[in-house]
Amino acid sequence: MRQAVTASLSVWGERRFGYSTLKDSSESLLDERKLRPGLKEDSVIEEKERAENEQEQLEAVLGLPSSPVEDTHQTDSMEPSDPTLDCMKGGGMEASLVCGGRKGSLGALPMQRCSSLGTTAPQWVPDSQAPACMKCGSKFSFTKRRHHCRACGKVFCVVCCDLRYKLTHLGGKEGRVCVTCHSTLMNRTLRKDQKKVWFADNLLPQSESRSANSSPLHRSVSHTERAELAQAEVSELRAGDEVSSNSTKPTPPKDLPPILTSTGVKGDYTLEEKRTESSLLEELERGLAAPLVFVLNANLLAVVKIVSYVNRRCWCVMSKGMHAVGQPEVVILLQCLPEEKRFPTDIFNHFIQIYWDAQTAGKLLNHLSHSLVSRGFLGNNEHAGFLYVRPTFQSLEGLPLPAPPFLFGVLMLRAEAPWAKAFPLRLMLRLGAEYRFYPCPLFSVRFREPLFGPVNNSIMRLLVDFRFYRYTLPTVPGLVVDLEARSTCIRIPKTRHPELLKALNKSNERVLALGACFNEQADSHLICVQTADGQYQTQAISIHSQPRRVTGSCFFVFSGALKPSSGYLAKSSIVEDGLMVQVTMEALADLRRSLRDMKDFTVTCGKLPPAERQEYVHIQWQDEEPRFNKGIISPIDGKSMESLTNIKTHQRLEYRANGKLIRWTEVFFLLKDQHPNGVNNHSSQNRLTERLARAFCLALCQSLCLLKEDGMTKLALRVTLDGQKMEFLAGSNGQRLPAPYQECLNQSLTSVVQSNSQYQGLAACQLELIFYILEDTS
Repeated sequence: MRQAVTASLSVWGERRFGYSTLKDSSESLLDERKLRPGLKEDSVIEEKERAENEQEQLEAVLGLPSSPVEDTHQTDSMEPSDPTLDCMKGGGMEASLVCGGRKGSLGALPMQRCSSLGTTAPQWVPDSQAPACMKCGSKFSFTKRRHHCRACGKVFCVVCCDLRYKLTHLGGKEGRVCVTCHSTLMNRTLRKDQKKVWFADNLLPQSESRSANSSPLHRSVSHTERAELAQAEVSELRAGDEVSSNSTKPTPPKDLPPILTSTGVKGDYTLEEKRTESSLLEELERGLAAPLVFVLNANLLAVVKIVSYVNRRCWCVMSKGMHAVGQPEVVILLQCLPEEKRFPTDIFNHFIQIYWDAQTAGKLLNHLSHSLVSRGFLGNNEHAGFLYVRPTFQSLEGLPLPAPPFLFGVLMLRAEAPWAKAFPLRLMLRLGAEYRFYPCPLFSVRFREPLFGPVNNSIMRLLVDFRFYRYTLPTVPGLVVDLEARSTCIRIPKTRHPELLKALNKSNERVLALGACFNEQADSHLICVQTADGQYQTQAISIHSQPRRVTGSCFFVFSGALKPSSGYLAKSSIVEDGLMVQVTMEALADLRRSLRDMKDFTVTCGKLPPAERQEYVHIQWQDEEPRFNKGIISPIDGKSMESLTNIKTHQRLEYRANGKLIRWTEVFFLLKDQHPNGVNNHSSQNRLTERLARAFCLALCQSLCLLKEDGMTKLALRVTLDGQKMEFLAGSNGQRLPAPYQECLNQSLTSVVQSNSQYQGLAACQLELIFYILEDTS
């Protein structure tokens, strides 16, 4: 069941579901008119359509055959002669006059058939009979795709068939309709009273914002209604009126956001009007298979479902859209309160804040990072924010999950915030001990007691500045500590040698202290518990029903305070949730040299002369790195990207066109010896990567609407250069881009490499650049 749900979630938000602001929609309409310079004036087209309608209706009543198509390049000359379809052709008032019996005896039959528009499924015109748009005459190609109107069945281009309307034969759901049918249907059901509307980006139309009264009534609007309002405002835009843009930080609404639902037609979605919380809660209580999808902004969704997780009834709130700003998706499992009747909308607002920070400041969340909130969050002033963890041994059964990478946010209290800032691994494991989950729970509990009080006489007060956080315990990625009987092993990945050198250069001459990562190969872990009197005790947490063989440690400290006259070679002991090793200054200097030279080192602990029961502390360099980027695959061919180094790009390289934008988010290094910290990472390669990204964006800039409409919102470019060989491959959704796109990209990318001779001397490299297509909300 979880796989089915995940598959259904994979296309949410990948299609257009409305303009983000009125300005965007109006400008888009104006841009589309600019792209059609060769079209006739609307009045001439409508006059010709009325004449053709009358002639075709007369032929239909008399039983005469329709005239064959003479010129496929003429506007609307390819339309079928079915009077049912042709009576709709004029649109607006013209269509109603024709159907109203303007030709006397011709009125009855057309009126009856016009009334079926939208109520019965039309007969679709085959693609083979429509080489060009039946409205504007534009020829179809690989960049100009066909679109069937769900009301009349004719074939149009995206400009002439880009509206939505609720159709009876679709069960009341919205379907794509052409501009002519949309005008006819709107005139039939035109509303006389206009209500105040609420947009997903919290903006009102200009004319409505000026005349808004104090009525508290709000409702959401669908894509169709927003397009109609945009068309009504085009004249004001042309007159030079200014419309507020979404360039500033949005203010989260107090009410529930609109809900995104599928119309039942592939690729078609609608924004459902505002509903009461009680009705939505009733749906969730019934355990519907499909979660609720709330639209937080034009590019960010929140997926909500009530689940039963480890015998706890929880809200499951996950984001969808964070990947496009380089941020892992976020999942919050919040334990429900007894008789809870309100949605946790504070989480929605926090998602908007996370998205905003990632988009504007490049502030990204990762494993064991945290985010803070203002007081009063989720109904309690003591709730401080979330600690984010990557799932390891926890069960994920029954949870609707986003595509990797994603993080779980665990609620923390204000008294625990200092540990989240200075030493988050201690807080994570302490949560695991409290709720008996290894290594920590994925769910959050409100109104609980804090697990830590004021920072007292902890060893961390010597290693961390808890007052200003000017320094903290350095951590080397992938470094872990294994504690076994009379043997301790500190394992360091060889690829992390540069990070270790930075820590060595900043450390004190007499003390070497490093934080360790969570040891996934251990079956237990040391934890630190603060008692009621403020003291710190050492305990251990282990995997349920498994014997404890290897225990992980949170940090280690080598101190040079041991005197040669003490009678000991070295001393090792457990301090709180870490390892303390006391050695002489000479031994500490030897240890530092071994670390700088990336050589293994062993410290023997025990009395002089050597006794039988000695303990050993080994420092070993490992060829293998711990697994990361789990579950991430290439958009080109589904190739696993696990354990491949990647770098996020924060320079916000993006290009805009026709209401969409394409953004470069990260680059993967596909060759093992092509590490970003190695010799290949010189300025020439960095400049080449950026130039390739720019060329890719420019080549596809005018096709962003078509790509997004086809669900290709995540794109990848794989570049292979080895001096003599030059290969470029682009794809999305596990498939390569169509050949015309690939040929265009090859030309532009090849010219970038060949025009810069300094790139031709680079060593062999293979990169994969990731791009996202978004709605332009600027």
